[in-house]
Amino acid sequence: MAIPDITALRRAFRPRDIAVAFALLTRLPLPHFHFPTEPLRPPARSAWAYPLVGIVLALIAGAVGMALTRMGATPPLVAAFVLLTLVMLSGAIHEDGLADCADGFWGGWTREKRLKIMKDSVIGTYGVVALVLSLLLRWYLISELITDEALIWALVVASCGSRAAMVWVMDSLPTARRDGLSDRTGRPGELATAVAVLIGVVVIVLAPDYSAWRLALLALLAALVVRQIAKRKIGGQTGDVLGATQQVTEIALLTGCQMMAYGWQAIP
Repeated sequence: MAIPDITALRRAFRPRDIAVAFALLTRLPLPHFHFPTEPLRPPARSAWAYPLVGIVLALIAGAVGMALTRMGATPPLVAAFVLLTLVMLSGAIHEDGLADCADGFWGGWTREKRLKIMKDSVIGTYGVVALVLSLLLRWYLISELITDEALIWALVVASCGSRAAMVWVMDSLPTARRDGLSDRTGRPGELATAVAVLIGVVVIVLAPDYSAWRLALLALLAALVVRQIAKRKIGGQTGDVLGATQQVTEIALLTGCQMMAYGWQAIP
């Protein structure tokens, strides 16, 4: 049996990766780190830590929800502030990606036109509709989960699992634009992707009162749908595609958690 190369593992997974992941995916007031440039190790190698970012954001938003619930706020109001917390912590980067993808994918007839629309900062009708539906769906699902006293784990599962899905799409599709954020960030590689997916799966398995295989299947299907649409429309992935992946997968996982809270357990 081969002995793992400890030095190689240390090079692949570094504590600084967690800081890089938080700096990229959140707007938390973290200390500024001066990291040396490593041309042979792109920032995407820190993608294994993306699910960890999701866990932290979910716990913060969940704490806000619990505090408001104890103060007597109604579930719809609590859900609104939980959602607001998640959006503020991430800087709405995933929501922006969803809106850009909706505008580009269905507003252009050619690959070049779609990419041009996605890069445009002006939001169109498709983007507005996608954004409104995403916010409404998540607000409703979070509100129902609060009523069922299942908020914290559902947020952790959805936030962690959706960011693991981002890493899989980032690694499985080539970059569609040469001058975009995704291209500058690079590709995570098979090892980082495997670790990110493993973290997401472990969190789903550990979540109490949830069917792990159902949630994992929902996450896979949601990410696969976005991946295949992106592949067909623009031939690859961009930062916007990754944001759309996070949003769609999060909604799928929240939906699964809410359905299970209502007794969706007919099949083991």
